Amino acid sequence: MNNTPSFAAPKTGSLELSTTTAALTAPVISRSNVLVVGGGPAGVAAAVTAARSGAKVTLLERYSSLGGLASGGMVLVLDDMINGQDITVTGIVSEYVERLQKLGLAIVPPAEDRRTSEELWNKWGRYGTFDFHSHTNPKPICYAAAFDPDGWKRVSNDLVREAGVDLRLHSWFSRPIVDNGVIKGVICETKLGPQAFMADVVIDTTGDIDVASRAGASYAKDNYLTTLVFRLGNVDTAAAEAFEQANPKEARAINRKIKRLLGGAWELWWLKTPIDGVVWCNAPHMTGFDGVDPAGMTAAEFSARDKISEAVDYVRANLPGFEKCYMLDVASQMGVRQTRLLQGEYVMTKDDVTSRRHFQDSVARGRDYYYPYRSLLPKEVDQLLVAGRHYSATPEAQKMSREIPPCMAMGQAVGVAAALAVESGVLVRDVAAADIQQGMRRHGADPGDVPSSNATLDAEVAVLA
Repeated sequence: MNNTPSFAAPKTGSLELSTTTAALTAPVISRSNVLVVGGGPAGVAAAVTAARSGAKVTLLERYSSLGGLASGGMVLVLDDMINGQDITVTGIVSEYVERLQKLGLAIVPPAEDRRTSEELWNKWGRYGTFDFHSHTNPKPICYAAAFDPDGWKRVSNDLVREAGVDLRLHSWFSRPIVDNGVIKGVICETKLGPQAFMADVVIDTTGDIDVASRAGASYAKDNYLTTLVFRLGNVDTAAAEAFEQANPKEARAINRKIKRLLGGAWELWWLKTPIDGVVWCNAPHMTGFDGVDPAGMTAAEFSARDKISEAVDYVRANLPGFEKCYMLDVASQMGVRQTRLLQGEYVMTKDDVTSRRHFQDSVARGRDYYYPYRSLLPKEVDQLLVAGRHYSATPEAQKMSREIPPCMAMGQAVGVAAALAVESGVLVRDVAAADIQQGMRRHGADPGDVPSSNATLDAEVAVLA
């Protein structure tokens, strides 16, 4: 066989080339009931839940650790878990919070402090544990958790190990194995070369539907903010907070300048962490970068680091409490919020989210919105499920429903669904939503089967009622 690559002629006036090589041969490393591709929060939730449900599970992750944007991306607040005073996102995310608290690596306001007052804002606001959807000033303190990224990795390892999941780090998804519209497994690139992993059900938790898009599933494409989070050490947070509270006008002016240097940030550009003297900075916010384009992401990395360096120099010279701070670390993963979005059996809209539309097949919850099982199912490929920020939604809806805890709830839902499909010998699209809802309840998660009082009933449900 001739293995010499063949090159297509470049288009006139361009340097666009293509190459075709010999067919790929990859050894089959494992055969599982459920294969999860992507070891971020949604992926770990899916893998652990499927394994606890009795399935043989393999989890593939491209980086050297689990956790995705929660650890590698250092998005260090768990939020979007409440509807008023009700905690609506539960299950495996609750386990993370409890385990991190036991390690001293998570901060959660106690129930009696979850309300609005200037005193409580001064106590908890700089941890980011407030209702960011509220329009009041100060914003109400709520159930949320500030946590440590390495603690997240540790808890992830423990959960995966305890559940008996076959974990493969350093395994970069390359291509799906699809036979007559049914996904059978995937091929990963590794230092040993390509490796194949086969399974009855595949779950895509890559964040960009890498698996589903290459398997032939329909998707939409859009861009949103990208962020390279960084942390500063040796910060006198008490001095910094005292300065801001005593000199609000001067502090606002300094912080406005810092946010301009960063190219954009949320209202609070720095937040406290469970580690004394360490703050995390959810900035710079950058637009115009394609989160799946290596050239775009390279440019974003350089742009972010330039902005960070300039801003930190200014911070050190001008902001009380930060005089002796130093750069502790910069996230190993760029914070990409939106790229490819599945266009599945149901596409969630902005109105679905803002009107709190409840669906008969709701299997997971966000704060006050609901995910129907259909939004986790590709139309064109069988035995494939998705969970996470790339679920089936319009770009406008996804921007409002992509926080880490709800993504974990989606992960649990598809983990339950995959295990049920394997146990019953049916296609994943034929698993009854009611059975998934019951399974979620067994795992301590709220599937959204019971709508909150402020929900809007889906027309189909209203007719049946």
